[in-house]
Amino acid sequence: MANPAKISKELLDRIEAVGNKRARFVLDSIVKNGMVTTEEINHAGYEHPPRAVRDARELGFSIQTIKVKHTNGRSIAAYVFSESAGNGPKKSGRVALPKKQRIEIIVAAGSRCQICGATTNLQVDHRIPYEVAGESQSKNSNPHMVLCGSCNRKKSWSCEHCPNWLKDKNLGICSRCYWAEPEKYDHVGMESERRADLVWRGDEIRVYEKVQSESRRNRRTVPEQIKETLRNS
Repeated sequence: MANPAKISKELLDRIEAVGNKRARFVLDSIVKNGMVTTEEINHAGYEHPPRAVRDARELGFSIQTIKVKHTNGRSIAAYVFSESAGNGPKKSGRVALPKKQRIEIIVAAGSRCQICGATTNLQVDHRIPYEVAGESQSKNSNPHMVLCGSCNRKKSWSCEHCPNWLKDKNLGICSRCYWAEPEKYDHVGMESERRADLVWRGDEIRVYEKVQSESRRNRRTVPEQIKETLRNS
């Protein structure tokens, strides 16, 4: 854990210059207490703690994730400056894509989320998380993917809890993950899983409601009912 007394003046000066409120709360809390937990970030009014921490990381600050005990006894994530943070954060943070380029990436992806197919609240995200690869993949042919806000939050949560993120940061492992390549993957956060994120829209909602009614009759969740239907087809 970082010791507030050992934080360099350079790092403190860089933090002082941060205007992003979410990132600033994370950074100030680590300076003051040596770490900040997801519980504390939530209590400060930020509903998605990994996003708040990601804001700080994208500004170039070196922050690592650890595990601590929640007030209810369960294990939760907490964040501390990494050992290299004593010399100040990286001078080059995340590169902001111009609006025109973001639009081009979204259009090239069919103007839909590449996970669930949603067509609203679309965002451009690094295919391999910035916290793992930085901008090292920027010269690749397809370094970004299009996600809706909901799927982007799911990806952030999954990545934050992935052993590869927490320890090795192996780019090869990330490149074979569902959250980077949903069409050709062999694991989900290093778990042997396959998944399909389904969204019903318009006239399709009637199909969903039929499946939902069947699931209730059979005392199953909707995903369980879909699996059972496919097994019996």
